[in-house]
Order: sequence, then C-alpha cells, then structure tokens
Amino acid sequence: MQPLHELLIQRTPKIGVTKLLTSINVLVFIAMLFGGAGFWHSTNNGIQLNWGANFGPATQDGEWWRLGTAMFLHFGAVHLALNSFALWDSGQLVERMYGHWRFLCIYLISGLCGNLLSLVVQGNSAVSGGASGAIFGIYGAAFIFLWRERAAISTREFRWLFGGGLAFSALTIVLGFIIPGIDNAAHIGGFVTGILASIVLSQAITARTMPIKYSLSAAAIMVFATVVLIKLIPAPTYKWSDELLVRSQINEFLYQDQAINRSWLEIQHEGKQGKSTLDELAGKIDYLISEPYEESFEKLSKLPNDPALPSAAQLENILHYTEKRKAESKALAEKLRDQPFSSQTIMNQQPPASK
Repeated sequence: MQPLHELLIQRTPKIGVTKLLTSINVLVFIAMLFGGAGFWHSTNNGIQLNWGANFGPATQDGEWWRLGTAMFLHFGAVHLALNSFALWDSGQLVERMYGHWRFLCIYLISGLCGNLLSLVVQGNSAVSGGASGAIFGIYGAAFIFLWRERAAISTREFRWLFGGGLAFSALTIVLGFIIPGIDNAAHIGGFVTGILASIVLSQAITARTMPIKYSLSAAAIMVFATVVLIKLIPAPTYKWSDELLVRSQINEFLYQDQAINRSWLEIQHEGKQGKSTLDELAGKIDYLISEPYEESFEKLSKLPNDPALPSAAQLENILHYTEKRKAESKALAEKLRDQPFSSQTIMNQQPPASK
C-alpha cells in the first residue's frame, strides 16, 4: 500500500497557498515591528488593534473586517513561531488533501468563524488575533479526510496521523482552558467550522464522494450557527468611533496647549522687559491665552459624554484644566487693566501648566 503522503504529493506537488499564508503572517509581523510592536511579546495591544485585531467595541462599530484581518496578526515572536510551525506542518498536508482553493476556503472560513465565536465569548474584555483558529480548522478538515480515506491508509499510518493529530488538538484545547491569555474560543470555533466546511468541500482520493445530503446538512448547520452566534454577541460597552474621536481631540488639545504655554512665556518676557503697557499685555492674555482655552473647552465639551470610554477620565480632567486656566487668565487680564502697577508684576504669576 502506497503511503498517503507520497500519494498526496503525486496528486498535488506544490503547496503554494500554505507558503503564501505563512509568508503573509511573517511579513505582517515584521511590518508591525516597524510600527512599534514588541518582538517577544506585546506590552501594548494598541498596535495590533490599529492593524485590525478583533475587539468587541471596534468590530461591532462597523469594522466587521476585523474578523478577517485578525487572522494575520500575532502578539510576539513566540506566538508567530508556534502558529507558523503548525500552519506549515499541517497546511502542506491538508492543501494536498483538498486542493489549493478548497484548502484556502476552509482556512479562511474557519478563521472567520473562530473569531466570531471569540467575539461572543470575550466580547469587550480582550483584543484578540492570530492564525490558530484557522489552523484548528484545517486540523478538523484533516480528520474528516483521514476518516473517509481510512480504508486506503495503512493502519499504522492512520493511527499516527489521526490519533496523533487528535491528541495534539485535544491537549491544546485543554491547555487553553488552563493557561490564561489563550483564545480557546477561536480554537474551538475554528475546529468545528473546519469539520463542517470540509464536509461541504469534500475531496476524495479513493473514498466515495460525500453524499449531497451530508454536504447540504453541514452547510445548513454552518449558516444557522453563524446567525445564532451573531445574535449572541454581547453589546459593546462603548462605541469605538467615539473613543477614537475623543483620543484625536485630546491629542489635538495637548498640542495646542504647548503653543499656549509658549505664548505665555513670551508674554512674561515682554512684561519683564517693560516693552508693553499693562493694557497691551492684558489684550495679549485675552487673545493668546483665555480665548484658546475657552474655544478648547467648548469644543471638548461637545464630545461624546460616555463614562465607559477608556479616555473619559482623561477628557474630564482636561475639561477641568481648561476651565480653570481660562478663568485664571481672564482674572489676570482684568487685574492688569484695573490696577496701576508695573508690568513686571506679571512675572510673579504662575504660567498655566501643561496637562
């Protein structure tokens, strides 16, 4: 009996899809390194989030494409290495089992559904990504193929491939329940989806073609499960677009605040040199200090007022800060206009501190 591996190589000599998927994962990781991601592990998930990781508030805020992009993002070199090894080891076998396009479909569908289940289970609590859900999908597809072709495979080879792969998958899932930080929902979702997708996209060497009723049943289960999972996704605690808006406005204000403080130092210098009258100094304080703070306060006050936003506390502090600085600068300007003292007195006033 010809070994299965040799038979598969004869039918499908090249494994272009496996090479392509592995290369994409590596290249995306390298690109993220240049973007500031950590090499060994991620201390800040913000880089992965910006690149398209799966996260409830962002994914559900119209960015459903994250279910797909998350498959190609990894949180450190160890994470990438483990998934790349598993993809290369299993991918070249399963790609030959099902052919290039069927293999690619199984991989992508498994990854998408695995990330969907992850969204249901983790919701707003975690930023997730990685190829493991899709990889577990091709493991599931491999088991279906091996079981259907078991009569054409030697007992020893079948036990090694089927039993070894099943033991590895079960052990990995069990460890996922024990070790924190592992997205076990993506593993399980991808594995089950890979089984169902492989039934729909069955490819046989010696076994009979999969009966159409099985393929239709598997497709119906996949569609039904997808609809149910979408209904079960927990509501996001906040809108990601609101958080991005608040962050951008805060950053804009911090940049403007630096300019206001530079203007304050220039006014101080003019007061020390005695080159401007008190009324002129007061006018500059109004124009360069009070008015910008007032405009900033009004602009920031119109931002979404959602306590659940991660930036809500920072926004509240900045609002207090701008209101206080506006009041202090106005009071100082009025004091300069009303009292006949030397312009150098302004040097005794403390400049507004940067937030």
